[in-house]
Amino acid sequence: MIIKNGIVADPASGLYEHMDILIKNGKIEIIAPEITDDLNNDSEVIDASGMIVGPGLIDTHVHFRDPGFTYKEDIHTGALAAAKGGFTTVVCMANTLPTVDNVDTLKDNLARGAKENIRIYQAAAISHSLKGQEEVDMTALKAAGACGFTDDGIPLLNAEFCYNAMEAAARLDMPVSLHEEDSSFIRNNGINHGKVSEKLGIYGSPSIAEESLVARDCLLALRSGADVVIQHISSGISVDLIRTYKKLGAKLHAEATPHHFTLTEDAVLEHGTLAKMNPPLRTENDRKQIIEGLIDGTIDLIATDHAPHSAEEKSKPITEAPSGIIGLETSLALGITSLVKPGHLSILQLLEKMTVNPAKLYHMPYGTISEDADADLVIFDPDEKWTPTEYVSKSSNTPFTGMELTGKVKYTVCGGNVVYSDR
Repeated sequence: MIIKNGIVADPASGLYEHMDILIKNGKIEIIAPEITDDLNNDSEVIDASGMIVGPGLIDTHVHFRDPGFTYKEDIHTGALAAAKGGFTTVVCMANTLPTVDNVDTLKDNLARGAKENIRIYQAAAISHSLKGQEEVDMTALKAAGACGFTDDGIPLLNAEFCYNAMEAAARLDMPVSLHEEDSSFIRNNGINHGKVSEKLGIYGSPSIAEESLVARDCLLALRSGADVVIQHISSGISVDLIRTYKKLGAKLHAEATPHHFTLTEDAVLEHGTLAKMNPPLRTENDRKQIIEGLIDGTIDLIATDHAPHSAEEKSKPITEAPSGIIGLETSLALGITSLVKPGHLSILQLLEKMTVNPAKLYHMPYGTISEDADADLVIFDPDEKWTPTEYVSKSSNTPFTGMELTGKVKYTVCGGNVVYSDR
């Protein structure tokens, strides 16, 4: 395969130039201004004129609901959604049924994931059954293929347990990802406690529910020396806390989701349960501070928290419907629409948070465009406007349906094979 006439954008090296790419046997063989000598009748040629060729996107936070909740999503449909969104690698969370807290479940998920056309990694739980009481066998789970540890969806409320888990993960050189919401502050989850919740006549989830645990875990990260990921940041104060503790030397990493840097709590009034997620959408000031964190590098990861739910579940009253939205098929476009086009980030800076940074954190040999590297690529038109109306995911729970977005994935290439094309 040869990819011609595109702008090759590699955040690892800073390359941003018109280049051709020759791919052989799943690897990038040559990157050069013009490649013609290696063309033959068997070569597949992709004309990337007017497009950007970036490393295949990497999402460190997805829910494929498999096993246990496959009416919402399964490994296969999740992989299709990822490929359509330009993702060649994803990390699945552990809150399935059964929980990924044992070697057998982990190996089963990895074996089924290996049959798909993208690269599917699996995080293991920190605690058995996500109860925050009994630590899993991290050593055995790492040996069986786990890429990290998380009880995502459930916070670790016991500080000593959380600290011990960080120390254990640090000894194994594995990241720990934390869901930061102290339920003692929350009456109705998924909606910010503020002007919108008051209009709806309910008491929601105040930002201190997140901030209190972020403050604690920043300190624990500093003391433990672990690579600690603060998941799906929603509060500007949380951004400030992470910024401060990073300066003190903590090995902190932070995720921002496209919905948290695009929308505010006002979206709940327009979209109802489709804008309900944990942690919730907060104020315009919080949104701006998240963008500032992305600009200055405090937030080094963009992750979707892809969370499918059925239409029946999302049609329940707002206090009863589950939290979460799908995100894989709109993530890159939202990054371009909300971050690149307004001038907050360059294309290279956006791609850095969606490719090389997650690859480094999870010790993945991906996320770069270089000779001899695996040919994992996303080819996209940064200026094409489009409106999402339907999805390859089993679910369609998102407030972005019908919203005009800029930036369209045209091809996704994984291991030298085209796994998605809109042509």
